[in-house]
Amino acid sequence: MSNDTPIQYGEVTATYFWDDGSGINGDTGAPASGEPMQEGLFSSPSWPLGTEGYIVYEGEEYDFFIGDRGPGEPSHDCDVLLDIDGKTFAKMMGTDFDETSLTVGGGNGHAEVEYYITEWGDGAGTEGAPHPFMQEGNSCENAVSPIPEEAEAAEEEASEDTSEDEESQAEESEESADDGSDEQDAQEEEVSEESAAPADESDDGGVSAETAANDLSGAELTGADSGMLSGTGLLTLALVPAILVAVLFVWSRRAAGAHAGAADGRGKGLMAASDGRHSLGSLLDRLRGRK
Repeated sequence: MSNDTPIQYGEVTATYFWDDGSGINGDTGAPASGEPMQEGLFSSPSWPLGTEGYIVYEGEEYDFFIGDRGPGEPSHDCDVLLDIDGKTFAKMMGTDFDETSLTVGGGNGHAEVEYYITEWGDGAGTEGAPHPFMQEGNSCENAVSPIPEEAEAAEEEASEDTSEDEESQAEESEESADDGSDEQDAQEEEVSEESAAPADESDDGGVSAETAANDLSGAELTGADSGMLSGTGLLTLALVPAILVAVLFVWSRRAAGAHAGAADGRGKGLMAASDGRHSLGSLLDRLRGRK
């Protein structure tokens, strides 16, 4: 609450109390707000229940909320206008709070404090200058003073620091988003370059289609492992002589006479002896020993 902007400031005399409904040492019952008695619960004779703020005592700040009514008679003539819970009052005095007797050690039961209201409560009570208990027409105007400039400056500085922190966080978020976008663009570019690589490039240890075709032309006639002639190579070599014989046969069949196959006088036709140099007959005559 001490980080909020004050809306009212003043100086008052305060005392302490602890009303927990036990009836000990003048206990008048549980707090009027219905909240359990606790540290930070203060009592005012007139401010609305639920009002929030902080007090300053010897340079130290202590947060509070108004949860009860009081003091009673001590508030008359605007003398004592704030009741502080016993535990907070003990901390202010640098002593202990005795929960058995509900008293603060040291014997000092009053203190002059500065108060800062930061938010008015929505409970029963009157905003503005406090007034004595049950004396609404007797306003204690001397209990209200202008808010110190240093308090307003401190609140403005705290507000500016908060704004700067928010702006810094926003800038960091934008930078983080930009970095993420750049990284994503780089990844997409890398994937695009890989996709555009030439189709005939080989992977590690691979062979391109062009290389495979060239290798096949030199090795297709040999076995892949032993280097010996493959079945296709052997068949090719076997056909070469047959092709040569067929060519020779066709070439030597050309007729020596009027037309091929005409019978000679002995009726031997194509197989008959002939003087033609390139006929099949002349070839057979030489093979038989004829000239």
